[in-house]
Amino acid sequence: MGMTGKEVAETQKKYYLQSWAKQKDVDPIPMEKAEGIYLWDYDGNRYADMSSTQVNVNLGYGNEDINNAMKEQIDKFAWMGPGYGVESRAKLAKMIVELMPDNMGKVFFTNGGADANENAIKMARMYTGRYKVMSRYRSYHGSTFGAGNATGEPRRFPLEPGIPGFIKFFDPYLYREQISFASEEEATDYYIAKLREQIIYEGRDQIAAIILETITGTNGIIIPPKGYLQGVRKLCDEFGIVMICDEVMARFGRTGKMFAFMNFDVKPDIVTFAKGVTCGYIQLGGACVSKEIAAYFDDHTLSCGLTYCGHPLACAAGVACVNYYDKAHILENVNKVGAVLAEKLDEFRDKYNCVGDVRHIGLFSCVEFVKDKKTKEPIVPYGQDPYGKLPRIIASLRDKGFLTFGHENMVLCNPPLIITEEQLLEELDKLEAVIQEVETDPFYMQ
Repeated sequence: MGMTGKEVAETQKKYYLQSWAKQKDVDPIPMEKAEGIYLWDYDGNRYADMSSTQVNVNLGYGNEDINNAMKEQIDKFAWMGPGYGVESRAKLAKMIVELMPDNMGKVFFTNGGADANENAIKMARMYTGRYKVMSRYRSYHGSTFGAGNATGEPRRFPLEPGIPGFIKFFDPYLYREQISFASEEEATDYYIAKLREQIIYEGRDQIAAIILETITGTNGIIIPPKGYLQGVRKLCDEFGIVMICDEVMARFGRTGKMFAFMNFDVKPDIVTFAKGVTCGYIQLGGACVSKEIAAYFDDHTLSCGLTYCGHPLACAAGVACVNYYDKAHILENVNKVGAVLAEKLDEFRDKYNCVGDVRHIGLFSCVEFVKDKKTKEPIVPYGQDPYGKLPRIIASLRDKGFLTFGHENMVLCNPPLIITEEQLLEELDKLEAVIQEVETDPFYMQ
């Protein structure tokens, strides 16, 4: 007989180390089944997965196309080394390159997003012969040593002192910028000029890569102002720097385009991806590189390798996922339902004093909570939450059947891309109810 829900929770707490948590605070909900956008616990309570778990379950749970593709691959063989020819590996590599702009050439597969970024950085350093890597303070690129050093937010601290040559700069977070800009273009001019100055002072011939989340993810869904990514592209061209777009979270339809950078009319040199390529059904990530970088490794050893890179089972799931995005018209749904999400979030911002800002593109969004709209003082000071305000908001949402996560003073709303308008509106009513709690409870203003 299987475990009861209570036994699952107790056993997991006893033997399993939960990421990003004080273990004494861990209280996992034991889940018995999942289908579509919903999960059910052992008591039969239904929850909507309004963060796509970790912004990876784009196509929801129980997708038969993905399940069947994995079963078919298992019947052939589940595993084959990266040096052998495998149909699912070959197909997925071709499909991903064909989804990219015409400057892209080949794919290196990894196990997930962190090692996709690790290997992208390694390739940029080998290709340029330089060692410095620039990334942004509000970024999260993974928690392995290289990706963790590229990460800018506090989750990098346990890795410090870090690797020499990792340099940080600020991303354009206009809502919290002290300078008042007349337009997004003016803000872009300012930030690009400061970045150019920093490049020069770091040594224009020392910088191998600039890696940036195309749209900052867990640190607030910060959407770049008009012209910003094009400005970064021009700086990279001017100084011979590899431009790496981290699309681990924002890729595969999340923003209404297949890849987020496609919203901004730029062509990166390397694009990293994971999460939505298999939608959590099995681990897979990768780095797609330009034709120029791919050609370099025709005559130079690619000093990158993982036992499970291009795992056949994972690639079979990836092929099924990419096909399903097209078959089910996922981009069309994201843009349709995303417009409803944008309208409702804007309404919350205009209606409630505790909602300082909302940011959204496609089905990629967040709500930023403040003590006062005029001062923009966050309900949670940067880097600390002494009263546990954010966990209380997340718990209140969970109690209403709305599952998500947050960061600092922000709550993310990133549902599976298959969500319907009716389902979305039902869940946004729950979000509004919690916003009303924050608005009226003095606890959040202390």
